[in-house]
Amino acid sequence: MSEVSLTGWMKALIAYVRSGEPDLTNRQMALLMLVYLTPGPHTVRGLARNLGVSKPVVTRALNTLGALGYLRRERDQDDRRNVFVVRTSNGADFLEGFKRNLRDGGDAAAAAQHRPIIGTAAFAHQR
Repeated sequence: MSEVSLTGWMKALIAYVRSGEPDLTNRQMALLMLVYLTPGPHTVRGLARNLGVSKPVVTRALNTLGALGYLRRERDQDDRRNVFVVRTSNGADFLEGFKRNLRDGGDAAAAAQHRPIIGTAAFAHQR
């Protein structure tokens, strides 16, 4: 990875930290991206296998992401024993804002022009 790429990534992360959005761990972010960027259906077992971690690790991350409103669990209508991990509009909004930070390279002026108010519903959901 070039120094330019690392500098862009650093600026995007700084913009993310300054945004006031919830601080996600690398595991939580990887889990969120897996669900949004790969075809489903997604299960705890499959997500754990993809990440190379145990099911309890995924469950803890899902608990946090669920409390933020970024992902939710949904019972399989055909087999009620199965639980799928599904996307939410709050999660899509959060990732869209993060993608914008990456694209803008942390440029605060550009981000402020295009940044929707994201995370507000997630914070309200926590209260």
